[in-house]
Amino acid sequence: MPEKTIPNIQQEASTEVSREVTRTPERYVQPLVDIYETKDGLTVVADMPGVPKENLNIKVENDILTIEGHMTKPDRELNFEREFEFVSFFRQFELSEAVDREKIAASIVNGVLTVNLPKTESQKPRQITVRVS
Repeated sequence: MPEKTIPNIQQEASTEVSREVTRTPERYVQPLVDIYETKDGLTVVADMPGVPKENLNIKVENDILTIEGHMTKPDRELNFEREFEFVSFFRQFELSEAVDREKIAASIVNGVLTVNLPKTESQKPRQITVRVS
């Protein structure tokens, strides 16, 4: 499942962290992702801390799986110390024809997003019966 994001060659002078170029003017970072295969399909597990279900956008368009999420900022006005930046996450993957797009499902628990990409019936392994002639 090839990735479809494009790394940004230019870096801002004020930061050492490279960002991605996306289709929107917003700035995004790549969530860390594990992809593994089971007999029934692929599973994508992405770390998206601070992203509630309401701020997730997962879609498939033109064989591209897009995962996008925005962290929720706290309502606090006063910050005495802040060691992390509130970011938006963005990642894209190209899907093969073996993925059943109608049965894709996703869930998020404690900042960990799980996207299940089931295989089409024709791509699932099946047992072949041997007949005696």
